[in-house]
Amino acid sequence: MRMDVYEKLPPGMDKYLSHYQWHFSKKMCEFAVSRMYKTKDGKKQKIEPYTKEQTDQLLKTYGIELKNDYAYDACFAANMCKSDYLGSSVQDEQHVALFVKDYLDDPDGYKGLPFTRYYADTEALGLPIIWEDMM
Repeated sequence: MRMDVYEKLPPGMDKYLSHYQWHFSKKMCEFAVSRMYKTKDGKKQKIEPYTKEQTDQLLKTYGIELKNDYAYDACFAANMCKSDYLGSSVQDEQHVALFVKDYLDDPDGYKGLPFTRYYADTEALGLPIIWEDMM
């Protein structure tokens, strides 16, 4: 169950949701992506993240049009794919673009899916979010 069904939200979260709903702001995306790593030779290495502009260009290059892209959701999804799947089950950047399309436009999905899942992960990991800083 999402947190927005409860009367008491973490400090600042209500303001964030009133501005961005269940989507990534630029700062929230940067916060999330700054914690993404690849494992190479048994060592964690930060990824070189895609910017929003690079993500948009990547999608354009491969003719991908998204129906459910809001704010920085596609940028988050592209970076998550790059961090977790590129070089493994996702072979190249064309398939990163296709992953973003599948993830955001999943017919079984819902608006805000990437952010909702990310927030659930932060809760499970005990990662605090300073909501006022994400505006």
